[in-house]
Order: sequence, then structure tokens, then C-alpha cells
Amino acid sequence: MTERSFGPSGNSDDLINEVGSILSRERKHRGMTIAELARKAGISSGLLSQLERGKGNPSIETLSQLSRTLAIPIGTFFETVNAPSGEVIHPHTRRCLVLADSGMTYQLLVPDLQGSLSMLYIELPPAFSNADAPFSHHGEEVVFVLSGSIEIHLGDRKSLLGPGDSIRFSSTVDHWYKTFDERVVVITAQTPPSF
Repeated sequence: MTERSFGPSGNSDDLINEVGSILSRERKHRGMTIAELARKAGISSGLLSQLERGKGNPSIETLSQLSRTLAIPIGTFFETVNAPSGEVIHPHTRRCLVLADSGMTYQLLVPDLQGSLSMLYIELPPAFSNADAPFSHHGEEVVFVLSGSIEIHLGDRKSLLGPGDSIRFSSTVDHWYKTFDERVVVITAQTPPSF
């Protein structure tokens, strides 16, 4: 796997510089100032300025807010020249993102985000919740639980899923996840790609 780590658990300098370059490019492409993008994304101008200079340690919530504001898949921040080529993705060639701030691990199960469908293998740690920063994006999503129990919140509804359970929903609805006392592994599919 091509592991891309944020935070103290791994050497993240290259990735943080890459994220900064992408943020700067996408912001300038839209003719936005740092202050304007920061305001629209709900983060401070200082934080955004640091990120664009390859400093700081962005959380998944921050990257999610920025990707929504820029109208790009969050996975855009992790496109690399080391992406596997061809149609078949072997476990050792998957692109992997480990988020030190949340303990989540994402593995891309497709070669890139250029098709009309994306799939992810996601590991969520025990006692995880992203209720403070729910996801919302264009399209449709399916979550299939491989192991553990997860509570999936869709707007004001919630569903408890265990191993073998799956759910399909419109991803335009605010959605977030909560785990309990064990690690949870899910596979998600999104169309169009939103990660």
C-alpha cells in the first residue's frame, strides 16, 4: 500500500506539502483569495495560509470543509504519481491514507477517481464519531459492513448496522458515523466519486 499519513505517527512532510500545493492551485483557479476561501469553508485565514505553505496538520474535518467549498472530491488531495496503473488493484498497490487525528484508514479500491464510481475500504477506530463534521456531497452512496457495529446517521434518522449489513442513501443528505467499543471495517461505493 502507498501509505499517506498525517500527524506524528508518520513522516507527513511530503503529503502536507502536496495538500498545500493542491489547495493553492484550486483556490487560485477559482479566483479566490485566502480570506475568501477560509470564510466560505468556515476555517481561519491563518490556518489556510499555513496549509498552503505546507505547514500544520489538517484534520479530516478541515479537508472535508475545504473540498466541499472548492467543489472537489476530498480524494483530490491524495492524488499521487504513485497511483497504480491498469484495471486490477492488488492489496499491496492500494493507495492508503491514514488520518492520525481520527485514527481512520482509507484504502482506494479503484485505480483513480476519474471514473463514474469509486470504492473505498475504510477502517474506523473504536469510539469514533464525526457528528461535528458530517459529510454531504452530490450523488449516491452504499456502505457495506465487513466487521464491527456502526451507527449511520442520515439527517435525523439513524441505523445500526453489523457485519453483512448494507445501506444505500442519497449522499446529499448530511451523514455521519459512530462506532462503539470495537474497530469497524466497511466498504463504501460512491457515484460520482466523492472521496
